[in-house]
Amino acid sequence: MSRQDDDEMHLVSRFRVDLLLFMVAAAWGSTYLVAKELVTPSSVVALLALRMLLAATVMGAIVAARRRPVTAAELQVGVFLGGLLAGVFVFETFGIAHTSATNAGLIISLTIVFTPILDSFVSGRRLPVTFLVAATIAVVGVALLAGNGALRPPNLGDLLILGAAVVRAVHVTWMPKLTADRPMDTLHLTTVQLATCAALFSAGSVVHGDSIPQYVAQLDLGRVTLFLYLVLVCTVFAFFVQIWAVRRTSPSRVSLLLGSEPIWAAVIGITVANDSLTPAGYCGIGLILAGTAWGRSVERNHRLLAGRRPAPSRSDKDAHAPGRTEAVPFVEG
Repeated sequence: MSRQDDDEMHLVSRFRVDLLLFMVAAAWGSTYLVAKELVTPSSVVALLALRMLLAATVMGAIVAARRRPVTAAELQVGVFLGGLLAGVFVFETFGIAHTSATNAGLIISLTIVFTPILDSFVSGRRLPVTFLVAATIAVVGVALLAGNGALRPPNLGDLLILGAAVVRAVHVTWMPKLTADRPMDTLHLTTVQLATCAALFSAGSVVHGDSIPQYVAQLDLGRVTLFLYLVLVCTVFAFFVQIWAVRRTSPSRVSLLLGSEPIWAAVIGITVANDSLTPAGYCGIGLILAGTAWGRSVERNHRLLAGRRPAPSRSDKDAHAPGRTEAVPFVEG
């Protein structure tokens, strides 16, 4: 095979990876509209219980087929992270029931700026001033989008989505810290998290709002189709594409392509859901996308620079001499 043929095959392979990642980002962007079509304030917990039960069942069947048992460490960490993930879903889905699909998809993207800020507090490392400027731009964009041109505070749904972004940042920050020193199977960890969510939401549906049977009885063929899309495409398919793609390209490229999710959320919300926006609202969208994209770039460059710093020698660590600091790698969110 000639070098030219090899380059062409590599290009086709990379295009296929990028296309699938864009499909995942588009699916995630559509999640907010799909969930809004499926949920009411009284059916949030039942919807989440049913969604997590089906997703956990599919993932559990795949784990069982591999015949590799879940370790005690994977179970322990998965249950803890699953509790945080349940918090994300609760805030996010209750928020979707009280705001537009466009607002939900864009406000949740603030996780991109919240995560490095939270990690900097935990690790004690200072972020560049340019990152804080980018974060401020994104927050101003949220204020403009939420007010849609009027000087009014965000509504309940916007605040709940904002809470989801904060809890998601906590989840993303703690995941690598809990798994750094012990090897864990990503499939096992995800399955335990989904199973934990399923257990919590199933118990919650007994005491809050519609029960699972009541919610199922309300579903017609169209809503069943949307529900299966939410579970199989936006959850199971998206997870496996990420694992498949990260082995064929760089994690940074995966993160960059999946970062287009808020763009898809805005496009779908405006064109399909007919979300009404004033010029100030569109300006807010622009600021959110610009601020989160800039913040992602600054954070990545800062992390790469920190990773290139030479590690201190053993004598440096033992001496603890004034003015000497130990280099700590920046944890990717």
